[in-house]
Amino acid sequence: MLRPLRDQILRRSGYEVDSTLSHAEGLVMFKNRPYNLVLIDVEGESGIHDAENLCSEIRTHHPGQLVAFVCNWRVAVLTDCPDEVLRTEFDPQAFVDGVHAIVPPSQA
Repeated sequence: MLRPLRDQILRRSGYEVDSTLSHAEGLVMFKNRPYNLVLIDVEGESGIHDAENLCSEIRTHHPGQLVAFVCNWRVAVLTDCPDEVLRTEFDPQAFVDGVHAIVPPSQA
């Protein structure tokens, strides 16, 4: 599972990270505090619908919230909800660079 590794990479790069596997828990976490960026890990094409629903719920509560999907290239072309897409062809430096491009470390 890459989620714990991604979390650790972002922490070591200066970001504060809250993480969960549950969309419901993620929505509760989001409602309890503001975030500079919400990353939603999309698990294949079958996860698009749930990810888009979560994205919509987040934007309903905070219309200006930055949201990015972490997904493969196929999922990236099938959705238009997030502000950004970070590809999962996992290269730790590319992942951090992608997050830096959305939210520079000085704003984290």
